[in-house]
Amino acid sequence: MSTLPSTAALKSPGESYLHVLHALMLRDMRTRFGASLWGYGVVVLWPCVHVFMLIAIYSFQKIPSPLGDSRAIFFASGAVPVLVFQYISREVMKAVISNRPLTYYPQVKLFDVIFARILVEIVTGFLALIVVFTVLLCMGENPVPANPYEAMCAYASAILLGIGIGTINVAIIGFFPGWLLGYALLSIVLYISSGVIFMPSFLPDNIYMWLKYNPVLQLAEWMRSAYYPYSGLDIDRMYIILFALSAISIGLYLVKTVVAKMTA
Repeated sequence: MSTLPSTAALKSPGESYLHVLHALMLRDMRTRFGASLWGYGVVVLWPCVHVFMLIAIYSFQKIPSPLGDSRAIFFASGAVPVLVFQYISREVMKAVISNRPLTYYPQVKLFDVIFARILVEIVTGFLALIVVFTVLLCMGENPVPANPYEAMCAYASAILLGIGIGTINVAIIGFFPGWLLGYALLSIVLYISSGVIFMPSFLPDNIYMWLKYNPVLQLAEWMRSAYYPYSGLDIDRMYIILFALSAISIGLYLVKTVVAKMTA
């Protein structure tokens, strides 16, 4: 007597992989944010609070915007790409720490855990961007950049750089668990030197020249050039993209080394 094949047997390898990825994303969101929608909402709003706290502080102190007439647009245009980069690069590393036991299942690979967290962070960051746009509109500001294409490229490059540094962090944390704290300190340095709250181009040339090697600074300037095309900012777009792609390549190679070390 013949039996019908099981549902799992009918699934193609691609469908099985998507099922694993979907399950990892759902588990990631439920364990980090709780089972309720409010928990996820708090995470979406957290970077928005960061942006508007900057706006509130400098508005209260009546500090003029270094570019344009709007403090809100100036700070938001610098903070958004920097925060997108920082959240992805940090949360990818934390995903491996919290979900490492899942890699003992044969269906789940370390790369699947990384990829699932990247997708969650991209979606979360995009929702946060929508909230920032909406609030700015309610404040009477015009959040639409003068050059939307440049703004989209800067945002996509921030995601790409976050993925690259995030994968390198995954490899480092596999050998040195204390790097979680080390990267937190490094993130503060990168944030302060990225020009979110000031214009690095106003600094002396000998200082600005060295700061330009920080790709996060150039991300902030790239986004600002989309809002202030008259600012004369000189962005090395190829440097940012090559830096991000090199980081991804190095990170994937190191992650493969970590996998070999874990399974040895």
